[in-house]
Amino acid sequence: MQRFGILRKAEYLQGKKLHGCLRRCYSGLPQTAEEPAPAVPRMPPFDYSPPAYTGPSVDDIYKKRKEFLSPSMFYFYKKPLNIVHGKMQYLYDETGRRYLDSFGGIATVSCGHCHPEIVQAIVNQTNSLQHSTILYFNPAIAEFGEALASKLPGDLKVVFFTNSGTEANELAIMMARLYTGSHDIISLRNSYHGNAAATMGATAQCNWKFNVIQNGVHHALNPDPYRGVFGSDGKMYAKDVQDLIQFSTCGKVAAFISEAIQGVGGIVDLAPGYLPAVYKSIKEAGGVCIADEVQAGFGRTGSHFWGFQGQGVVPDIVTMAKGIGNGVPLGAVVTTPEIAEVLTRRSYFNTFGGNPVCTAAGHAVLRVIEKEKLQENAHVVGSYLKDRLTALKDKHEIIGDVRGRGLMLGVELVTDREQKTPAKAEILHLMDQIKGICNNFTLLYEWFAKLITFRATN
Repeated sequence: MQRFGILRKAEYLQGKKLHGCLRRCYSGLPQTAEEPAPAVPRMPPFDYSPPAYTGPSVDDIYKKRKEFLSPSMFYFYKKPLNIVHGKMQYLYDETGRRYLDSFGGIATVSCGHCHPEIVQAIVNQTNSLQHSTILYFNPAIAEFGEALASKLPGDLKVVFFTNSGTEANELAIMMARLYTGSHDIISLRNSYHGNAAATMGATAQCNWKFNVIQNGVHHALNPDPYRGVFGSDGKMYAKDVQDLIQFSTCGKVAAFISEAIQGVGGIVDLAPGYLPAVYKSIKEAGGVCIADEVQAGFGRTGSHFWGFQGQGVVPDIVTMAKGIGNGVPLGAVVTTPEIAEVLTRRSYFNTFGGNPVCTAAGHAVLRVIEKEKLQENAHVVGSYLKDRLTALKDKHEIIGDVRGRGLMLGVELVTDREQKTPAKAEILHLMDQIKGICNNFTLLYEWFAKLITFRATN
């Protein structure tokens, strides 16, 4: 099942920049009477020039990647981008060409590339102390831990810092198993939680799973309002979790783990009422509930700071990464003091988790989100964008669904609306065509409309 989360997580676009660029400014392309080609919009003014690039050529980089780096890497575009500089919502290639980054480094750049306040926090901490160990006291980790815990509800106030989302989810699953004394984990089909041992087991997409032992995980029906068998009836999907507990386990489970909006799975916003019903079943089976906020957290959904809040639940463990550090390798697990206590049974240690530089960056991210009202911006701009994309859906049969919240939005393209057949070729074509062309939300809307019309005649 191919899905494309268009404009996923462009949360760092600031409203003042967007609203200043809402005019149409197209330059023409040659057209024929039979095939009117869409016009290419010009980039809006931006008072910044990147430094001249003096590094190796694209061809040299490609050769080095092919010889020295992982052969499993893939590329989105026919001609790969060589990104050498970034400034707020923009990226620059080696020629100085500017691109709107609507991908955010895979939902990671939450406040803008090279945001001056975050960069300054990193520089200041690096000049003072780059690394020590959590065995010694340091104000950076303690202050960030306190600030992060203040953003979570209930008794979620003990923080364990990691280096990535995979690490955070691995730790959360281990803690759940230790705390409950049970082994079975329930996750959702179409989910993605990481690429290590336990997290690969919890992941339920074959593209991200290798043929290695992955045990103790059961995958429930995905509460997908668009493709799911029960539509938007969250309580009906939740019955499958109860069936899994009854028929696939001993009646006791360690944990249920899910995202509130599936990111890698195609921006699938779980059916309303699903999580409250599932959390109830998991609690009755002696398990704990893990909220994976690696992509949906830190205000990206607009309406709430955390994705799980949109379903009105409070988990026992919350995992996070990506947007927490605006690009630095940083993740975290936040849980209750009672659950956290299980790690005192042995020695738990993470050499780089919570290092001074990364925690200083993370603390700066929280300050910037608050100061610049980025959560509010995600709600306002994201609602506007979703309305415009929905209007396109009413005009073009190729758009099967527009979904998501805030600036975590997805557009699913299909060749047949009744059968919901994925438009695989069109998705790849669209991704390549909008590269470097769409320079703000309004222009993206117009370009998307013109491109769909253009493709329909070819």
